[in-house]
Amino acid sequence: MPTMNMIQALNDAHKVAMRADNDIVVFGEDIGFFGGVFRVTEGLQKEFGKTRVFDAPISEGGIVATAVGMAAYGIKPVIEIQFADYIYPGYDQIVSEVAKMRYRTAGEWPMPMVIRTPYGGGIFGGQTHSQSPESLFTHIAGLKVVIPSTPHDAKGLLLAAIEDPDPVIFFEPKRIYNGPFDGHHDRPVTPWTKHPASDVPEGHYTVPLGKAAVVRKGHALTVLAYGTMVHVALAAVEEQGLDAEVIDLRTLVPLDIATIKRSVEKTGRCLIAQEAPRTSGFAAELSALVQERCFYHLEAPVERVTGWDTPYPHAYEWAYFPGPKRLKRALEKVMAD
Repeated sequence: MPTMNMIQALNDAHKVAMRADNDIVVFGEDIGFFGGVFRVTEGLQKEFGKTRVFDAPISEGGIVATAVGMAAYGIKPVIEIQFADYIYPGYDQIVSEVAKMRYRTAGEWPMPMVIRTPYGGGIFGGQTHSQSPESLFTHIAGLKVVIPSTPHDAKGLLLAAIEDPDPVIFFEPKRIYNGPFDGHHDRPVTPWTKHPASDVPEGHYTVPLGKAAVVRKGHALTVLAYGTMVHVALAAVEEQGLDAEVIDLRTLVPLDIATIKRSVEKTGRCLIAQEAPRTSGFAAELSALVQERCFYHLEAPVERVTGWDTPYPHAYEWAYFPGPKRLKRALEKVMAD
């Protein structure tokens, strides 16, 4: 079984899907000849030609609108928004057309499209290359929202997203494209080759949307996370020596509430970690869901560790990032109550 980083796994998913289905097209800014700013689409244009893999003008609204027209006619576009920070010009099309088309046509026109975009910080990208806008899309009925945390899941989830008849927003945590990140920015980077989830099967396989993964079993505490924060959470509970259960959500919509409920009912405590700003973030929705479904099992208030309600800073990146120190304090608090 080959070992891949997340970039290679996503690239392989594109190739597997496009070889199997000639209706799939890929386009976005600099994704053709250049292969994308992170090289996720490298080599696709050479193999599949310029009619199936092509560069788009710098117009996110135009990219999404073009994909809407294609999907309405039966083509299956997989588009890339170069950074999630630049998805906002296309937000009107996503909310008003992409998410609503199946409903407004009484199911006659599905929207079989995937919108891929790198998101999150940890690369010194500053306020315009580090945002985590996932909650803006989980709030919109008609969209599915996916966030992988490993190369194995990245390939399987992208293939599942491409095959899904409904639109999927596919966020890729760019801080972990080349290796898992434990939140300690002052330590050497660990490559994916040393992580078991870098074993990526050849050919076709899918990871089902709406199914979370229990990546660490435990009985004292449930930690909910996704994307980069899965690895930060795992490192934090290991450093604290806690018997914690860590759940990688993998998809925010649809959400695997059954797995969350079983875990919290077992542990009686819950901590939620997200990189996005605190107010109205997806962690708030998770907290409400846990309260509604597990109230009589909770032995302490649900705790959240998040980014701050500020633009993502450049000079103070690691003060903003919800890293090991802040997770340590939150773990101590939820365990002490």
